[in-house]
Amino acid sequence: MGSGKVDRRLRRARGAVFGVFTLNGFLLAMWVVHIPAITDRTGVSASLLGMFILLLAGAAIAGMRLAGPAADRFGSRTLVTVAASAISVTVLGPGLATGPVTLAIALVCFGIGNGALDVSMNTQAVHVERAYNRPIMSAFHAMFSGGGFAGSLVGAGAQHAGLSPQLTLTCSGVLGLGVTALLVPHLVHHHEPETSSRAERYDSATAIITADPGHAAVARTDRPVDRDQRRSARTRKVISLGAIAFVLLLAEGVAGDWSALQAREHLGATEADAALAFGAFSATMTLGRFLADRVSGAFGPVAIVRYGSLLAAAGFGVVIVSPWLPLTLLGWAMCGLGLAGGVPQIFSTAGNLGGTTAATDMSRVFTVGYLGLLAGPAMIGWLTAIVPLTTALLVPLILTLACAAAATTVSR
Repeated sequence: MGSGKVDRRLRRARGAVFGVFTLNGFLLAMWVVHIPAITDRTGVSASLLGMFILLLAGAAIAGMRLAGPAADRFGSRTLVTVAASAISVTVLGPGLATGPVTLAIALVCFGIGNGALDVSMNTQAVHVERAYNRPIMSAFHAMFSGGGFAGSLVGAGAQHAGLSPQLTLTCSGVLGLGVTALLVPHLVHHHEPETSSRAERYDSATAIITADPGHAAVARTDRPVDRDQRRSARTRKVISLGAIAFVLLLAEGVAGDWSALQAREHLGATEADAALAFGAFSATMTLGRFLADRVSGAFGPVAIVRYGSLLAAAGFGVVIVSPWLPLTLLGWAMCGLGLAGGVPQIFSTAGNLGGTTAATDMSRVFTVGYLGLLAGPAMIGWLTAIVPLTTALLVPLILTLACAAAATTVSR
């Protein structure tokens, strides 16, 4: 097989993973933009909707936990096929729901599929990045953001045209199944490099024992101890990566959910002007994810996490002290740019710990990080009962500073 053919296959694999990330963002956005219409149809109140969103998140976490071992056993390509097909089908559920019970069931099914796809597509991304031998993980996450933006535009356009959620979500699901069928053949079989590396390690060990019989007994005695040490080191690494993911996603969740409200309450901005705060954050977040791979390739993942976290902390500081809307927008833009590249670097590190449990390791980091995304906005909400919203932003500021101090955790 010529090198040109290999390069072409890798480019196709990269394009396929780009497509999967985009599809995930698109389908998730199609549910989000139809929330008002769906809640009106099903008679779900705002308070009950909050519980249903937590239910969706809990189902996604369950999907993540199930997906890791499944991807290690059957391969992430197989799991991407199943999970992408599942969310393409289950995105129809909320549109077809007629009451709170059916909506809850639909969201559980959609959440499990979405969580499984999160883990499996990121596992695919790790293996494609490994084959490229240079950082490309952040660009995949940028495509997820791009898919979400496209989904919001399509959903808004469909509603403006008077199309029902049932029709729009059904068309989205059919599109998702078609796109999945086109992309899956180009995804990589990630078991091949793992099997090869295991064989190489086995051959190397056999060669040492054969070449020097005197060391055979030592090799057999030390191997279980080394294996336990490696397992312990891997566990510590996964816990540390999960903790950093928790902090960065907590800060991201706070910025995403509270930026507009903070601008309105702290500065007295109009709703239209306050919306610019979230726009500034999301725009630089997307831009930063497209740029982060080049920066990581030049300076390494530790620099991305360390200086990105410092930039995010500085952004929160600017927002807290700012008396003017333009300065506040600058602060939220700094937060978006600073937080853009850190989480992809963490997931990439988790997927490159070696061995045959890469997807399981990533699912554990995913789960802890996702809890941060949920906990951050809720924590700020609780704190606003005690202190002003702007003062509560000291929490993500302090935590991102701590994350900068612990940036060496993402070293490969």
